[in-house]
Amino acid sequence: MNEYNNYDDEDLTVMQKVVQFFWDLLKVVVISLIIIVPVRYFVIQPFYVKGASMEPSFYDHEYLIVDEITYRFHEADRGDIVVFRYPKVPSQYFIKRVIGLPGEKVEIKDKQVYIYPKEGKKFILDEKTYLGDIETTGNNSWTLGPDEYYVMGDNRGESLDSRSFGPVFKDLIIGRVWLRGWPVWRAKVFTDVQYDSVAVEAQ
Repeated sequence: MNEYNNYDDEDLTVMQKVVQFFWDLLKVVVISLIIIVPVRYFVIQPFYVKGASMEPSFYDHEYLIVDEITYRFHEADRGDIVVFRYPKVPSQYFIKRVIGLPGEKVEIKDKQVYIYPKEGKKFILDEKTYLGDIETTGNNSWTLGPDEYYVMGDNRGESLDSRSFGPVFKDLIIGRVWLRGWPVWRAKVFTDVQYDSVAVEAQ
């Protein structure tokens, strides 16, 4: 015959019920922290947009979720929207779009962005998908090192970006924007940008 203790809630005193409640609550909190903390600090992070440099893609005070793990397995792609530490003040975070990749040369002139890839001919980057009628201002040329990215804000006339402070090193990039969660009516999951495969070659 198996004997065991089976205590119903009615058999417990008020004090025992209180202790049992807080013990169960503590277990839930500990388990939640074990799950949430690694996710929060190593997988995804929330960020608020500040300023107008990424309009119309992002507006001030929008709430974003940034994927911090993808770039541990592969490099950033052209068109990715990334959050990174501002090279001149690493305590500040910026959000911009990746335009030039390591080893490439980026040239801005005549309101166009020219890309000189490591292999092949230079081409004009077609950014109508996210810029619409916005024009790229300035005259700039930069050859990127093996761990450097050229980034710009979508609101080209109001963005402090690589045209001013130069390229961003890979180790300053926190992650890529994965989700816009707020406002709800603008919620969106962000995927890779598909550029025109028949880019206009510059003569």
